[in-house]
Amino acid sequence: MANRFDLENAEISWCPGCGDFPILESLKKALTELDLMPKDVVFVSGIGQAAKLPHYIKGHFFNGLHGRALSNATAIKAANPSLKVIAIGGDGDMYGEGGNHFIHTIRRNPDIANFVHNNMVYGLTKGQASPTSQVGFKTPVQVDGVFATPVNPVALALVQGAPFVARAFAGDVEQTKEIMKEAIAFRGYALVDILQPCVSFNKVNTYAWFKERIRYLDESHDRTDLMKALEKALEPDRFTLGVLYRKERPSFETSLAPYRDDDRPLYARSPDLGKLDALIQSL
Repeated sequence: MANRFDLENAEISWCPGCGDFPILESLKKALTELDLMPKDVVFVSGIGQAAKLPHYIKGHFFNGLHGRALSNATAIKAANPSLKVIAIGGDGDMYGEGGNHFIHTIRRNPDIANFVHNNMVYGLTKGQASPTSQVGFKTPVQVDGVFATPVNPVALALVQGAPFVARAFAGDVEQTKEIMKEAIAFRGYALVDILQPCVSFNKVNTYAWFKERIRYLDESHDRTDLMKALEKALEPDRFTLGVLYRKERPSFETSLAPYRDDDRPLYARSPDLGKLDALIQSL
């Protein structure tokens, strides 16, 4: 069935069976069911296989440097708050090269959705360990196995104060779609960490491996309870899926001085050259 976000003649470079395919499908469905139009959405990414997703979907996109998607997305949203801004990348792009931006974006709380394809490996550069690779994971570079403690992005986001934190699984397209819809509609920074098997370079964390370890949140889960969310995020050898935490707070762009008395986006304003000249003359 045709989708308004389908991009005709897109030459997709992902490997057959890659978990990125169902994530792309979930995203297109989520945007359509939210009744959004391609002209109103901006996809922002850095470098990596996951970061190629904006090349395969209809809409505006900004493809920047490795690890810089969140800072670019924050600026785009600040310049035009009417846009839906979605930052997309892999675990290396967002949690490794972009780790510092990840922490400070949470602190600033821009109104953006952040979808991270977490496959626990660097897929674009052919298989070295990523920030979320598990201890003992062997690669052509880490020949004796990873010994560093992996990043727990969900727990880190919660401790840092992220107002919306969720986990999904690429193998469950419908649940991923529903979580994405909620994240996109949320007013503030929304992290969705998506467990995504890499069929070429990660032969350990496979679809079957994840299916043995994923659990779904009980309907009784209190999304406003931070300690309960942390408890779920820190479960050993288990990945609980769903929206772990949700609690709105003022977003970055609503707190900026230019929007206190004027809700027009920055791009639609004309500069006051008289004030600018007066400022220059005062220096």
